Amino acid sequence: MKLYWCPNTRATRALWMLEETGLDYDLELIDIRNPEAPRDPDFSRASPMGKVPALSDGDVHMADSAAIGIYLADRYPESGLAPALDVAARGPYLWWMLFTPAVVEPCMAEKVAQATPNPVSHGWGDFDSMLATLEQGLAGGPWILGDRFSAADVMVGSTAYFLKVFGMLPEMPVVEAYVQRCLDRPAYQRALAINDEAAG
Repeated sequence: MKLYWCPNTRATRALWMLEETGLDYDLELIDIRNPEAPRDPDFSRASPMGKVPALSDGDVHMADSAAIGIYLADRYPESGLAPALDVAARGPYLWWMLFTPAVVEPCMAEKVAQATPNPVSHGWGDFDSMLATLEQGLAGGPWILGDRFSAADVMVGSTAYFLKVFGMLPEMPVVEAYVQRCLDRPAYQRALAINDEAAG
């Protein structure tokens, strides 16, 4: 298995996910900030838009951190990172897996651009309702699905951490405590150490 990645990008999520699974994998650095840098043909097949993270696993070639997280948790169920297909928790799990790319990131982009929110037309709502939904989702903690850590926490936890690092997280003790629980996980610590070493 090979993860195509670049430090200080969404690829850190996929790196954390792989560390949680305990699977063997190789890392291939893709300098997305240099369009002239040579590209592995398998990277282009996995990520037609040239975005990281991307993954090659045998005959499987794919991109996007949420898609990679869903794939890894389902393909390698021994990791215990996803509810089974036939249990009720599968629905909320999938919703939270997609909460980051479908809701949080558009809300962040809208806020940074100082665009006027239009929650009626925009499926992601707005920044304040996104934060309120996140806080409510964590109320039953310690994890986004309650007592069980899952791949959804890799997506949501890494994004909550980004919000904090970028100074976009207001005082929200429930969310801040959740971020710390995520940071305390050995797999996330390993992923962040790999990221920091590569970033120099």
